Amino acid sequence: MSNLSVLFKETFQNVLNISGDLNDYPVNFCTSEFDDDYTFILFPWLKKLNTKPEILGTQLGDYLISKNYIKSFSVVKGFFNFSLPDSYWISNNANLFNSDFNFSLEIHSKQQKYLIEYCSPNTNKPLHLGHIRNILLGWSLSKILKALGHQVETTQVVNDRGIAICKSMLAWKKFSNGITPEIANIKPDHFVGDYYVLFEIKFKEEYLQWQQSEIANEVYSKLKKPDESKSEFFVRFKNEYFNQYSLLGKEARTILISWEANDPEVIQLWKKLNNWVYQGFEETFRLLNISFDHYYYESQTYLLGKDIVHDGLMNNILYKESDNSVWIDLENVGLDKKIILRSDGTSVYITQDLGTARMRFQNHRADKTIYIVADEQDYHFKVLFETLKKLKEPYADGLYHCSYGMVDLPTGKMKSREGTVVDADDLIHEVISEARHTAEERGEITALPLEEQEVIFSKIGFAALKYFILKVAPKKRMIFDPKESVDMQGHTGPYIVNAYVRIKSILRKANCKNSNVIPDYVDRSEKNLLRQLLDYPKILQESARTYDPSHLANYLYFVAKDYHKYYHDFRILKAESDNLIEWRLMLSENILKVLEHGMDCLGIQMPDRM
Repeated sequence: MSNLSVLFKETFQNVLNISGDLNDYPVNFCTSEFDDDYTFILFPWLKKLNTKPEILGTQLGDYLISKNYIKSFSVVKGFFNFSLPDSYWISNNANLFNSDFNFSLEIHSKQQKYLIEYCSPNTNKPLHLGHIRNILLGWSLSKILKALGHQVETTQVVNDRGIAICKSMLAWKKFSNGITPEIANIKPDHFVGDYYVLFEIKFKEEYLQWQQSEIANEVYSKLKKPDESKSEFFVRFKNEYFNQYSLLGKEARTILISWEANDPEVIQLWKKLNNWVYQGFEETFRLLNISFDHYYYESQTYLLGKDIVHDGLMNNILYKESDNSVWIDLENVGLDKKIILRSDGTSVYITQDLGTARMRFQNHRADKTIYIVADEQDYHFKVLFETLKKLKEPYADGLYHCSYGMVDLPTGKMKSREGTVVDADDLIHEVISEARHTAEERGEITALPLEEQEVIFSKIGFAALKYFILKVAPKKRMIFDPKESVDMQGHTGPYIVNAYVRIKSILRKANCKNSNVIPDYVDRSEKNLLRQLLDYPKILQESARTYDPSHLANYLYFVAKDYHKYYHDFRILKAESDNLIEWRLMLSENILKVLEHGMDCLGIQMPDRM
């Protein structure tokens, strides 16, 4: 609606000899309780001009009508409500999109280069429902930013080293008897994940046994808090036990130290398990129809991180404790003191994150780097960004953490260490199965070849999964319900797909091709649809500005909802005249283009039938 803002800016200049910034003249849709199309708020101008709303509104309205810019107006308190001539809507429907579907997106004057990091899994377990939300956010943001003309590259940082990976390695080494995913007939990333869960089971058994020992009683007596029971103490002491007393913990740490020392046997075992996981990841990425431009591995960046730590020590930005661990003091920026390197010289997460950040800037020179990471890591990224600022890294101000809430199921919270996580692959298959069941009940595509039916089931299933997750603002925690996600009448992806498919069917049946479309009148329902279409560029820009695809997702739902109602209330192929048929076909086709482009920006492919 910036063209209407321009209109009011020019009107103020011509009528009142007042100039201002375009943002001073916002125009909004008129609410449904009024018959007008748009509203302009007069309140900010009344005090400046020392006038009343009726006087100012009449001055503006009389001028705009005299120029045939509007056809009517009303002043309601401090609101200037107005309607536009039918010619405005007719021309916009005809010229809304060019043949390349450019939208006139009002591309930012300064296009920027973005690097978006998303997914970034650990190689000790398969991708799960939380990863799906991460992946869909990252992929959708990359497509939205590209649609607005920005240069975008995607990347992930594979967490392929560290104590968690060593747990899987140790469990496979001790308990597998050399079995492989092929022999076990298990998807390879699931196979490795099973050994991570097995390590936690064995560790829990070891810890329970230790709690019965004399040394455990001594530790409890010495370190317990006042009035703390044994059971409460042992819950709190679990991590300390792993680091100080656990035999399994000691073995896992030995593997980590040997890995950092480049021990050939450990490296060979590490590569074997990681390669299994990578095979499984790629299968899941293909299912989700996403990809990455660049891969980074923590095993390749942690040494650069250590170099940065060394430089920070030399410049007195970092400091050593008596046990040789390295820290940074961030108390002056409202944070805490944070360990950067362990006392034994091994890396912590932030060590490799420092190295990764510098390496990526050297390789890509992005204006902005977006990290798509769950809100459990909010503090970590505050520390990382402030540490990079203190280290005077030139790219530090261009980093942004796109934080998102966790995803639960109707049955409750997932726990990866206990093996209760919903694997991404299982969830994908479940949603497609739900889509298949719903489609078979409707029976509308049963005449199609089975292979074509399966393609449609897959597209509907992914529309259900992706839309249900992306319609929720990232910062909100959410519950994903597979059955609810495929509801054809709900706030779902399939509901939007149904509007798209309905228009496709109409256009296939259409044979009226009158190029000179001038309807006798434009109905309010049609104006509402056109107003929504004209708002599409602003919605894309808002999603990009806030790094939040839910603005786009919810917009598409309301477009589909209004079109469903329009289809129910108005005849399209059997309208009263050829002109009216062509007008409504043109409007329908523009709705189709927005739904298709918008859903594509959410990473959703649309079927032609359902």
